[in-house]
Amino acid sequence: MNVEDFREYCLQKQHVEESFPFDETTLVFKLNNKIFALLSLNDLKNSCNLKCDPEKALELRASYQGIVPGYHMNKKHWNTVSLNSDVADQLIYDLIDHSYGLIFKSFSKKVQKELLDECTNR
Repeated sequence: MNVEDFREYCLQKQHVEESFPFDETTLVFKLNNKIFALLSLNDLKNSCNLKCDPEKALELRASYQGIVPGYHMNKKHWNTVSLNSDVADQLIYDLIDHSYGLIFKSFSKKVQKELLDECTNR
């Protein structure tokens, strides 16, 4: 997977904003001001950080060399995924969806409803 495909996939999701809050090589994707993905634009790394259910995170790390505990993140809840490794593109898309979903579910029912309502009223 390349960084352009990763970026486009994240941006097609509802209410996603991108920014560079940390440095000029780490692109951050947020849902309602909460981070769900970080993408390294450093050619040497070609990786991303994605939020993950802790049990699933452990299973993924055991199954793929390209998935390790999240770099500079809470290692229980975040994975670093190498884009050019043994991790298939479809699995990366699925992990983006999973991360986005975890962040969405972290909001109160009221905020979830407001976000959903904004989507249907467009």
